[in-house]
Amino acid sequence: MPASKTAPTAATTDPAPATYRRPTALAVFLIVAGLIGLWAAYMLTVDKFHLLANPDAQLSCNFSVLVGCSKNLNSWQGSLLGFPNPILGLGGWTATIAVGVGLFATASRFARWYWIAFNVGVVLALALVIFLITESLTVLNVLCPWCMVTWTVTIPTFWAVTLYNLKEGNIPVPERARTFFGTLYGWVPLITIVCYAIVAILAQIQLDWIHRAFV
Repeated sequence: MPASKTAPTAATTDPAPATYRRPTALAVFLIVAGLIGLWAAYMLTVDKFHLLANPDAQLSCNFSVLVGCSKNLNSWQGSLLGFPNPILGLGGWTATIAVGVGLFATASRFARWYWIAFNVGVVLALALVIFLITESLTVLNVLCPWCMVTWTVTIPTFWAVTLYNLKEGNIPVPERARTFFGTLYGWVPLITIVCYAIVAILAQIQLDWIHRAFV
């Protein structure tokens, strides 16, 4: 007798898993942002060493009474954990570069815990930046150039990483919410510009920086 046909197994009828698409744009952004942030942290660290060696040193980032690094670096806000804040930047931005490079180096997804851990770090970085922006504008009354470079890359890094994790489901949310966050992910540049504008407006209200920046 001819062999009877057997029913298809579950393995042959189940749909194939979705192909992993490497987030190339995010990887490139993380590497570039990480390099810029690392450079700013390095410059702040060098300037801090100069101040430790000579408290009256004239730093290259001191342009005027309004724009400079010395006041920030010498304040308690500049060493929140008992050591200079730029050291946090050296470690944090190195990790950001490593994540970006890792996205190119692997053909599979990072584990969810890995993305969540990275996102927690990004949230903490943004919280620190918001605190330092507030202190710079309302207490220190000075704009630190290298600090502003750090602000410039931290803000879009937060939005890019957080919205990516929300749309990909690494941060668990309902499917409808994932679609919404996926749409927002495409608007990260505009969201970032809005954030920059808010900071600039607050600085203008508090410091009148447009008039005083080069006085």
